[in-house]
Amino acid sequence: MYAKTLDEMGIDQTCLRPTRAPFHGIVPGKQAMPLGQIDLHVTFRDQFNYRTETITFEVVGFSRTFHAILGCPCYAKFMVVPNYTYLELKIPSPHGVITVGASFQHAYECEVECCGHVIAIVASGELAALREEVTDEAPDT
Repeated sequence: MYAKTLDEMGIDQTCLRPTRAPFHGIVPGKQAMPLGQIDLHVTFRDQFNYRTETITFEVVGFSRTFHAILGCPCYAKFMVVPNYTYLELKIPSPHGVITVGASFQHAYECEVECCGHVIAIVASGELAALREEVTDEAPDT
């Protein structure tokens, strides 16, 4: 989950538990250190057919294209069956199967925005390395 999402939900960042475990895969070739962890109740669907579980989120402080990323721990807790072809999740509940879906257009727009963020992050890291290299090679005056 992103810190901005937490702020938009009105949850103070002082509620975060400290964590010391970095994670990988958000930005290629880079590790991310979370600001902390928080447990939140996540509910799928409406008051007639719903499922609620408590999920532990890692909160990060960099830019976002999504509000949160639901990973394997969330899928396991909800016993989700994902269908990547149709962008749907099937979740068992007391009153039948809950289907959560998305549009291909929205998924594409998020992917394009995410790639733009990654390119900017990698480029800024390369720029910083170039500046450092030029500074090291500059003659002393």
